[in-house]
Amino acid sequence: MAKKDIASGVVHIVPSDLRKALISDSKALEKWNDLTPLARNEWICWTISVKKKETREDHIKRVCEDLLNGKRRPCCWAGCYHRKKNGKA
Repeated sequence: MAKKDIASGVVHIVPSDLRKALISDSKALEKWNDLTPLARNEWICWTISVKKKETREDHIKRVCEDLLNGKRRPCCWAGCYHRKKNGKA
């Protein structure tokens, strides 16, 4: 994987706004690429599942911060419902 390549999730690809944030922080990008595909999928889904633009921006900021603080998955979130049967939690 090249220096600026960003690994994707199981179901989701990295959206452009999250991609931009990760590329701008090499340490966060390194932590991101070290995650399992399932863990990356959880972060992506957690980021894109919100309705408000402001909340999404906050989630993107938190992805980078949480990765740098050693978190490997979003905290206190039920998980990606896209992976569950019939899209239901």
